[in-house]
Amino acid sequence: MIATMPLWQPFHEFVFMRRALIGGLVLACSTAPLGVFLILRRMSLIGDAVAHGILPGAALGFWFAGLSLPALTLGGLGAGLGMAGLAAWITRRTGLREDASLAAIYPISLASGVLILGIAGKRLDLLHLLFGSALAVDGPTLTGMLWVSGISLVAMALIYKTLLLDTLDPLFLQTVSRLGPLAHGVFLTLVVLNLVIGFQAIGALMVVGLMMLPAAASRFWSRNLPVLMLIAALLGCLSVWIGLLISFYYSVPSGPAIVLIAGVLYLLSVVFGPVHGLLRRPPLLTSQ
Repeated sequence: MIATMPLWQPFHEFVFMRRALIGGLVLACSTAPLGVFLILRRMSLIGDAVAHGILPGAALGFWFAGLSLPALTLGGLGAGLGMAGLAAWITRRTGLREDASLAAIYPISLASGVLILGIAGKRLDLLHLLFGSALAVDGPTLTGMLWVSGISLVAMALIYKTLLLDTLDPLFLQTVSRLGPLAHGVFLTLVVLNLVIGFQAIGALMVVGLMMLPAAASRFWSRNLPVLMLIAALLGCLSVWIGLLISFYYSVPSGPAIVLIAGVLYLLSVVFGPVHGLLRRPPLLTSQ
């Protein structure tokens, strides 16, 4: 199927396809280290919960300002951070695990966001908000994606050592530094920012797939953390490129197309990856 599609023609002929490609590529590069650290910190499902949780804020921004990037970003960022803060507060007060708190809150957030859009009478735009559209990546949106991606990469470079130590040995970090909670807070903020900015092209329910699937696939190709991040970024970029081509030639939503390609790359990694891939695992010993 892919072999029959001109691989560069849509991006050469159409400005909106170039914007979607550039925005998707920089988003893939900025979400790659975040996804890898989410997996290392055993917070994989938190990304999914936050992606659902930011929908009410984005829906309110959409209600009052339409497809306005500042309104969507501020609304989604406020809702996502608010949901994460509420889950942390419930955990501290009740002892309930944070992932369980998020799992209880995010269906409420998702339902609230859909209900707000329904009350606003803009149901036709619901699919765009949930599943994304390459047409939505206009000039201001692309600029916002470039800014968020750049800020994310710089911030991750600054907190990298602290975040890594907090991930591998948080007790030791507490004895030598008090920056662990700050690094964790910056990290969660970056996760929310990238999920919010990915609304336009990938969609609220799909953008977490671009964050997590390449990161999970990279675990089958290397044990070195910087290499894991690089591989995750490359797999994410490949998913964006092929997904946009499929979206263009077959008139399907861009978000699901990108995530499905990322899913195919993940399954291929599970089978063929040199690190614990199914075909590289030694055969099980059987008793005679």
